[in-house]
Amino acid sequence: MAAAFTAGQRTNVRWTILAILFLVTTINYADRATIAIAGPELSKQLELSPVQMGFIFSAFSWSYVLAQLPGGWLLDRFGTKITYFFSIFLWSVFTVCQGWVGFFSAGTAVMLLFALRLIVGAAEAPSFPGNSRLSTSWFPTAERGTAAAIFNSAQYFATVLFAPIMGWLVHAHGWESVFFVMGGLGVIMAFAWLKLVYGPRQHPKVNQAELDYIERGGALVDLETKGANKQSIDTWSCVKQLLSSRMLLGIYIGQYCINTLTYFFLTWFPVYLVKERHMTILKAGFIAALPAIAGFLGGVLGGIISDRMIKRGYSTSVARKTPIIGGMLLATCMILCNYVETDMVVVAVMALAFFGKGIGALGWAVVGDTSPSEAGGMSGALFNTFGNVAGITTPIVIGYILAVTNSFYGALVFVGANALATVFCYVFVVGEIKRFEFKTPVVRTDAVTA
Repeated sequence: MAAAFTAGQRTNVRWTILAILFLVTTINYADRATIAIAGPELSKQLELSPVQMGFIFSAFSWSYVLAQLPGGWLLDRFGTKITYFFSIFLWSVFTVCQGWVGFFSAGTAVMLLFALRLIVGAAEAPSFPGNSRLSTSWFPTAERGTAAAIFNSAQYFATVLFAPIMGWLVHAHGWESVFFVMGGLGVIMAFAWLKLVYGPRQHPKVNQAELDYIERGGALVDLETKGANKQSIDTWSCVKQLLSSRMLLGIYIGQYCINTLTYFFLTWFPVYLVKERHMTILKAGFIAALPAIAGFLGGVLGGIISDRMIKRGYSTSVARKTPIIGGMLLATCMILCNYVETDMVVVAVMALAFFGKGIGALGWAVVGDTSPSEAGGMSGALFNTFGNVAGITTPIVIGYILAVTNSFYGALVFVGANALATVFCYVFVVGEIKRFEFKTPVVRTDAVTA
């Protein structure tokens, strides 16, 4: 119990909160990737073309993007705890439902699958802005890079842990089983979240020493208290002012480019291994875990490097930009896969590329450094809106590239070019990284209280 700690000994509840964020985000990304693992068998059964698969892969992101601003509004109005609970529960239930589409005829099954992916995307919309709100409220600036890198690296850990399991499920029990197992796991996690997660001021196990420590270090410890009071945000004024900032706009566009790499990995990468490299789906599930391990290690390392630079006196701008720029330059090496034949060399190059992408994936730490306290959910939602437009464009663009060229050559060039575009944004557009301040108020004076 927190009461057992002496006045000079602080609790470390924030790391428990981070562990929960990591687990939830792991399930989040595993649920997104179910369609990629099931994709080869599903497309064979339903006789889908690459273009049709591209649209199904992208369905999640259409609704995910459109629901970002409503999701951010819900987070700012009702707080992260309750909004995120409903997010986890709903996306998990509709993940289970995707396993039933095989009972319908091919045409109906495709429409149902597309619709269910749309619903899952909308349900997941508050997740990453919610992660950002909790890490901003629980972690001081000098620890926020590591915190954001850890929960963001869950996207790789999801592949490490679940890609082999899901590959085995498809092989042993059919593609439908993937959706039943992953959705069921998410429902369990939703109720665990409701029991374990609180804001800093509300958590029953945090002591005053930890609250003082994180608040002095820059954590916005009252962020969830404000959410619980249901402050009313002037949405359009908020959005207009956020988009008028060159710094924030550069960060948002940079996230779009980074997520192009993410969505290639989540959607077409297993298909690339099966169709371009002629692996079995079972082997592809295990092989896909190797670049994911590298991405996970790179993601954690990028956060550690950034936070250590801050502790050594470097500015926030230098400490955040250095890993992002260096990591994205390294990620461009995936284009070399077009010029090698040996499977193990391809896997090694992809692992190096995703190690670099992991190092550079510090966008959510930057959001925590720059988001205004009045509208952390809205700022995170805009960031995620831009970033996940890549979830719409990447699967479709690659689908058309494959349809025209019957090769992944152009697809890898396309993905690598987006890594270079990220470097351009952070070098020439973003400028100084600092907390954004609204020029005019965005919290209504007639705010509704509980």
